[in-house]
Amino acid sequence: MPRLFTAIEIPPEVGLGLSMLRGGLSGARWIDQDNYHVTLRFIGDVDDATGRDIMLMLGQVRRPAFDIALGGLDQFGGHKPRAVFAAVKANAALMELQAEQERIMQRLGLGAERNYKPHVTLARLRDASSRQVADYLAARGSFRTPPFRVPRFVLFSSRDSVGGGPYLVEAAYPLL
Repeated sequence: MPRLFTAIEIPPEVGLGLSMLRGGLSGARWIDQDNYHVTLRFIGDVDDATGRDIMLMLGQVRRPAFDIALGGLDQFGGHKPRAVFAAVKANAALMELQAEQERIMQRLGLGAERNYKPHVTLARLRDASSRQVADYLAARGSFRTPPFRVPRFVLFSSRDSVGGGPYLVEAAYPLL
């Protein structure tokens, strides 16, 4: 089975706003607008039986739909930046949904994830200096979106590639 992860899709109008942030950063591999998402739980490569168990267990999630908003830009990697992203504003419903999925994956025998930081990756960086990234963030860091509805989460698959997609929706799980 291909590499799996659960995520929240980004609506096209929000994706368009995010795509306007492209450019102005050398060494950046920009993510295609169609591949923007908020990862909930990275699962990784699993066999077909585990994949079926994951799909079944995710189908038992019963949570209400909720709204989220993006607020501000940041980077991962510290002094050696490796990605820039749009941060998701603090949201209890999002964190509860992510925590439930984390519990499901651990019950299925998958290892625990590291600290969860909800975000939308905009670009992966290669050889970008911390100064260039700081300048980029200073110029665009006030980016915000109005709240948008999260009516479902999805199980995505990805092929082994250099990040950024293409992603395929394997299953969709509506929220109440």
